[in-house]
Amino acid sequence: MSYTNFTLDIDADGIALVTWDMPGRSMNVFTEEAMRELNAIVDHVAGDPAIKGVVITSGKDSFSGGADITMLQKMLATFAAEKEKDLDKATKALFDNAGTMTGLFRKIETCGKPWVSAINGTCMGGAFEMSLACHGRVAADSDKVKMALPEVKIGIFPGAGGTQRVPRLTDQQQALQMLTTGQNLTPQKAKSMGLIHEIAEPKKLVEAAKAMIRNGLKPVAPWDEKGFKLPGGPIYSAAGANLWPPAIAILRRETYGNYPAAAAILKCVYEGLLVPFDTALRIEQRYFTEIMRTKEAAAMIRSLFVSLQELNKGARRPAGVPDTRFKKIGILGAGFMGAGIAYVTAKAGIPVVLLDRDVESAEKGKAHSDSLMADQVKKGRAKPEEKDKLLSLITPTADYADLAGCDLVVEAVFEDSAVKKLATERAEAVLKSSAIFASNTSTIPITALAKNSARPKNFVGIHFFSPVDKMMLVEIILGKKTGDKALATAIDFVRAIKKTPIIVNDTRGFYVNRCVLRYMSEAYKMLIEGVPAAMIENAAKAAGMPVGPLALTDETAIDLAQKIMKQTIKDLGEKAVDPKQMALINTMVDTHGRFGRKNGKGFYDYPAKPAKKKLWPGLKDLYPQLKPDKVDYEELKERLLVTIALEAVRVMEEGIVTDPREADVGSILAFGFAPFTGGALSYIDGIGAKRFVKIAKGLQKKYGTEFKAPKLLLDMAEKGETFYQRFDPYQKGEVKKAA
Repeated sequence: MSYTNFTLDIDADGIALVTWDMPGRSMNVFTEEAMRELNAIVDHVAGDPAIKGVVITSGKDSFSGGADITMLQKMLATFAAEKEKDLDKATKALFDNAGTMTGLFRKIETCGKPWVSAINGTCMGGAFEMSLACHGRVAADSDKVKMALPEVKIGIFPGAGGTQRVPRLTDQQQALQMLTTGQNLTPQKAKSMGLIHEIAEPKKLVEAAKAMIRNGLKPVAPWDEKGFKLPGGPIYSAAGANLWPPAIAILRRETYGNYPAAAAILKCVYEGLLVPFDTALRIEQRYFTEIMRTKEAAAMIRSLFVSLQELNKGARRPAGVPDTRFKKIGILGAGFMGAGIAYVTAKAGIPVVLLDRDVESAEKGKAHSDSLMADQVKKGRAKPEEKDKLLSLITPTADYADLAGCDLVVEAVFEDSAVKKLATERAEAVLKSSAIFASNTSTIPITALAKNSARPKNFVGIHFFSPVDKMMLVEIILGKKTGDKALATAIDFVRAIKKTPIIVNDTRGFYVNRCVLRYMSEAYKMLIEGVPAAMIENAAKAAGMPVGPLALTDETAIDLAQKIMKQTIKDLGEKAVDPKQMALINTMVDTHGRFGRKNGKGFYDYPAKPAKKKLWPGLKDLYPQLKPDKVDYEELKERLLVTIALEAVRVMEEGIVTDPREADVGSILAFGFAPFTGGALSYIDGIGAKRFVKIAKGLQKKYGTEFKAPKLLLDMAEKGETFYQRFDPYQKGEVKKAA
């Protein structure tokens, strides 16, 4: 029998080699067809007495990315359509579908023939769950091999036996750590945990797997044998009593109850380890069905998997423009941002010319890459030769002539229009006519900067976030005259350095900064109202934000906030900034000299390490303090999220961002907008436009016009629309340009 996704070869010893190699895909995934074929292979193997055992491996560089998430989306869409007719029937169908993979892997485990998984590369999610169901597991000794069960990161959990097999192979503490964080495991770590049996040279991987079968590998899982004991002891033991109460507390501390899937993992493991294995799988299946029905799962799957992948693959790239192959890239300005951009570019294997006013400054910028790579080497995440190779790609210079031959130049000089004008003119004088010029400005409109260019159609904004090596989002800013080639080149560059591009039309603050400033501004208002600072910060974290607004202001610098406010007043008039907030920031900077983390004192005090930062006690003396029990804590959480979401709506209404995927993904990657909501617009969709407008009106009545719902949202509420209906990203392929 022949298969589309697998090949089956039987050697002289009767060992079948199943090679998974899906046509037309860069990575193997479990689709409905792949699962049907694997099921047929299991039947064939079990029924053929000539076959003594099976080795399953991949014909690609990677092993598998796990389940095809779009298959899960299809399951959810079917459930959503059917539940209106018959909820019980729809839930039963979802439960049965959720158990398909579980049943297949259990069939492998109990088929009576030994199976060995030969893991040659990345092995994620369902593929690792399948490997755990095999009787033997061998991984190649290679940096390419990473194993993980990362489902919790997209709002679900390993629902094909992962929550049951992992804690039966390793101790419960390590199992919970792995399952609730989705951490990657190297072959060495996986072996030390007992999750794989052997590590082999890549070229001898399949042979090592076959040897396990030849040496008498038992076709029975440990938990199916009489007398099986859990590693580290049972739930009801001294070890269990020491683990479970703090584990539940730690989960609460880390998630604030916002992530149902993480809680479900603890329930699956705890309950599953108290019962026989097949019952445990049923418990897992029930919890998986429950989690699949949550709005958190639907939102996170869409934004953090489907949309993120689409944007990373260039979903917004103009059609018909040839791909750019970068031979050389220039960076103007070797300060913190420029040095960071040089690092990520060289890390992608692209030669970089790093230019500053003198060679000494440029060398200092290159030293930033040296420092980052030295740290990677020290932590064992990079080899010394990789550091040498990266540094060899960065050429520090003060001579603009060295930019000749660059395909793209990214300007990251001081935020001053005159300085940027000179840099643009001097660079364009030596660049080829087809080269693209990009500015990393965060405050000056791209259309205004493009006036300094002799070829404005080749001028684009590429806005990075700090620190560049860690922040995964890049805003690509379109000026009025930016052409398709400039946009395509910018997207190609962002993809080459393995970051996520979103396209933003030209406006003050672009997209991300507009939302972030609203978040900070609401916190300043709360302080002025007398809300204790600790309540503000805690409410933000409980709402799902990774960093409180006061801590975030410290990171970006309070004196920078002061400069932005003053510039806004200069450009837009006195009414553009709340005078009470201006007074607060002036007091912090001018009266108390508190600039933020950079000078060790801001809204927080920053003592010498290892001591941790703590809120400045003087904050409570700035305004009369409200008693904590008089403050509506839930309302604080709501205010912080709603103010950001409303700004995201305004950005959509103004046509600054035109694709809801970019608004959602951008809000999560740039400033960590409550990931469990799926992003700023999905947050509104999850609540419903009508109900959200009601919430906004209530807040507007109490706290002012920043909570006024834009006309777009009122119209959507009236029509019962969601953002993904109103701005359907799959309806039209064109990229909207600036007006």
